Amino acid sequence: MMNENNKDPLKDVLCKLQQLLPTDRFLPLHEPLFAGNENKYVRECIDTGWVSSVGKFVDRFERNLADFTGTRRTVAVANGTSALHICLILAGVKPGDEVLVPALTFVATANSVKYCQAIPHFVDSCYETLGMDPEKLDIYLSKISTYRDGHCYNKKTDRRISAVVPMHTFGHPVDMEAICAIAKKYHIVVIEDCAESIGSYYKNRHTGNFGLVSAMSFNGNKTITTGGGGAILTNDEKLGALAKHLTTQAKVPHRWEFRHDMIGYNYRMPNLNAALGCAQLEEIGDFLIRKRHLAKKYEDAFENDDVVDFFKEPEHSRSNYWFNALLLKPEYASLRDDLLEILNNNNIMSRPIWNLMYTLPMYEDCPRMDCRTAEDIGNRLVNIPSSVILGE
Repeated sequence: MMNENNKDPLKDVLCKLQQLLPTDRFLPLHEPLFAGNENKYVRECIDTGWVSSVGKFVDRFERNLADFTGTRRTVAVANGTSALHICLILAGVKPGDEVLVPALTFVATANSVKYCQAIPHFVDSCYETLGMDPEKLDIYLSKISTYRDGHCYNKKTDRRISAVVPMHTFGHPVDMEAICAIAKKYHIVVIEDCAESIGSYYKNRHTGNFGLVSAMSFNGNKTITTGGGGAILTNDEKLGALAKHLTTQAKVPHRWEFRHDMIGYNYRMPNLNAALGCAQLEEIGDFLIRKRHLAKKYEDAFENDDVVDFFKEPEHSRSNYWFNALLLKPEYASLRDDLLEILNNNNIMSRPIWNLMYTLPMYEDCPRMDCRTAEDIGNRLVNIPSSVILGE
């Protein structure tokens, strides 16, 4: 609970937010905005009966998403976690492999590795992006890895390190140029976790164009939503075709026979969800303008603030600012939970960043590097309301 001595500096933070935000209702972290053709397209699915995984909106959503991101092929799936799972399979991750993932990420990143019976190997973050720290990763791999038979191995565990999965935290792009250079140096495949980064660009290229494959999420709280949903993105046409095959139960096309030639997955996106996604994609340009406008209001309000810093997009990047974040200054780190309490008590939803993956019981024995930066970020970061409508 809050101590009396803590109230004054935190009340200043509260007052600044109250001046920027509506005060007549509870403000969630992120709520969807349906202001376009959502009703029209969903109604068409219902009226025509094409509500399941076959229908024109699935194909349209995949084409439109590829056009928007600049990728050659996208495959719509049930959610972002299933997209990550298939990405790992496509990248050749095998049981017993180690996969480098951020310690500071949403649990789906690590869970997807376990779905492949592989082992998450946790990596530290950097203050500039909140994502994977390439400089620390390079130094770490130079000490713990060895090269054998065309692959990278962990000298301590003798397990192959087959892939690295940088995640664009809250839509802020990781330094992909550096990550890709390290991956090439150590013969590791890059898989981008773009669950939060639709509309974000690194050096003028949309996220998802740097790894062999990448995964997006369109959950209800994302920048655009399909209700539940995700997508696999790739610039490799053959991998794209294989992704489509695997996510549709590996069924061989035939007019009437049920023939399956691989172990497949029922990860298809229903036409109803894709219809919603098509309408949302039509609005995404306006959504991104609004979100960046809201971020600029926060940035200006907290410039030179004594208690918190507003997290701004990294250099060489253009972020969608999916979730806005305040970082308590180091001397105020102990007040994080007090800040969460005072904001939530005043109808401004806020929450801390995710618990570090190796603090969760199922991952506490996994290999990891020194993650002191991720720990510090975790102790000081608070997310604040970021809905599109707030950027009007």
